[in-house]
Amino acid sequence: MSTLPAALQGLRIPMIAAPLFIISVPELVIAQCKAGIVGSFPALNAREGKGEPPLLEAWLTQISEALDRHNQDNPNRPAAPFAVNQIVHRSNTRLERDLEICARHKVPIWITSLGARVEVNEAAHSCGGVVLHDVINNTFARKAIAKGADGLVAVAAGAGGHAGQQSPFALISEIRTWFDGPLALSGAIATGDALLAARAMGADFGYVGSPFIATDEANAQSDYKRMIVESGAEDIVYSSLFTGVWGNYLRGSVKNAGMDPDNLPEADASAMNFADGSSKPKAWKTIWGSGQGIGAIKSVGPAGAIVDRMAAEYAAAQARLAGGTNG
Repeated sequence: MSTLPAALQGLRIPMIAAPLFIISVPELVIAQCKAGIVGSFPALNAREGKGEPPLLEAWLTQISEALDRHNQDNPNRPAAPFAVNQIVHRSNTRLERDLEICARHKVPIWITSLGARVEVNEAAHSCGGVVLHDVINNTFARKAIAKGADGLVAVAAGAGGHAGQQSPFALISEIRTWFDGPLALSGAIATGDALLAARAMGADFGYVGSPFIATDEANAQSDYKRMIVESGAEDIVYSSLFTGVWGNYLRGSVKNAGMDPDNLPEADASAMNFADGSSKPKAWKTIWGSGQGIGAIKSVGPAGAIVDRMAAEYAAAQARLAGGTNG
């Protein structure tokens, strides 16, 4: 495994909660961090009305103060640090403002998506932040590190939302031939067994998103949470139609929108636009993202319970392998 920066050490289990569009809000991030894993949210989730002060400021203050209180009350069980996801696509007109806010609040971990940019990495480093850039192949991985990212999130087949098509075995293996820095794996990691497998193949962390949709703290409709619980890997559709970027979505939500999930047209890349603070057109707001690992999600409950379950499964998987059994 790689030598990790201080912000990524000391986690309860080697897990980073993925930033979920609309769904990840301060309450969820705080619960994830208190449970001992890195919690995260997209900066664009903090959307204020015209003429109102930046909501991102309030969110960062809320998260930092809540975690500080927790640490004071629980010195032997401190919270994990949090991360903010920045969409660096050129259409994101809020980027420069959000970078300044995050640097001023000294955000410890920055997750960047949809384009590697030197100036974004420099903004993070100016306040001591660690940058993880998400990639879907080895070519993009090399570009991200060349432009100053500290680590990578390898988004393999089966990941929720925007996702790649490569096997995690191939993707991690290729990256590890040249890169020994922080590396997380995204793609159907919903159990402690899968988390240990990610570590075994060379990743430092599992990057977990979909299980946290079906939690009390998630800002998701009750129907969305219920569909996550009731669905499995066969209920996931891979399409570029909804954002201009290929991603995985719940088949049921596509059907409910009046479309045939088995006959979706491809979208032109020009459909991708983040100028209004959204990651998909309003016409598709009821299309729900999800990864293929949701068969492991059996009920809606607290985010901390997800971490507890995966931590127990992770320890059991380690013990099972150490004992030389596969039962």
